[in-house]
Amino acid sequence: MEFKITINKVSTVNEITNYWNNEDYKKLLEMFEFPEVETIQPENLKEMLFMAITDFEPNTAANKLLTYKLSDQLGVGQIDQISNDMLVDKMCEECPEIELHYILFNINQLLFKAYNGKFPNAKATLVDFTITAKGVFENEITKDVVLKSFSNGISDTCVIKRLFDDQLISEAPFEQAESILWELNKTGDKQFTLITSEYWLNKEDMLAAEFTGEYPDVSE
Repeated sequence: MEFKITINKVSTVNEITNYWNNEDYKKLLEMFEFPEVETIQPENLKEMLFMAITDFEPNTAANKLLTYKLSDQLGVGQIDQISNDMLVDKMCEECPEIELHYILFNINQLLFKAYNGKFPNAKATLVDFTITAKGVFENEITKDVVLKSFSNGISDTCVIKRLFDDQLISEAPFEQAESILWELNKTGDKQFTLITSEYWLNKEDMLAAEFTGEYPDVSE
């Protein structure tokens, strides 16, 4: 199946809007032992959390955030190690478990802003695009479909292509697509936005504003 892909806009961001909500801020403030959390106005929660975070050593703060988000997936020793590594490395890019990258990015950036740069500044890529099937395609536009269709429009030096070239052309499901594309949101009839790490895809990786993508649909 062929798709016409039109890239409407590519942006680089250092924060993903609405990843953290007010309930997260309240729970984290309690973890950081901030008093009278329930009296804080919603618009002040994030600022108060930054204040609470900076009362602790950076690696301790990282440990608390990692525990909050990943205690069901990582052991205590792993959390201790990552909380120390985060001060010098972009673990949202270097962690071998790519399914953790999205969460690690958001933790990293919260710490980066709270400590005014003591943590590395990671970035994400946001792509607004239109995808139109050149024929009848009754299946859902999934992360698998998008990544395989994008293959013709991205540079051979792109990390996705260098690491997963075989998966991009395979009829088998591209299982890692779920972890590589952090978000895929439908914004119109044929219009979507995707969010991924700048590590996986950046502005320079996009070769054209319009191209034909190919999806190796086994049902054809």
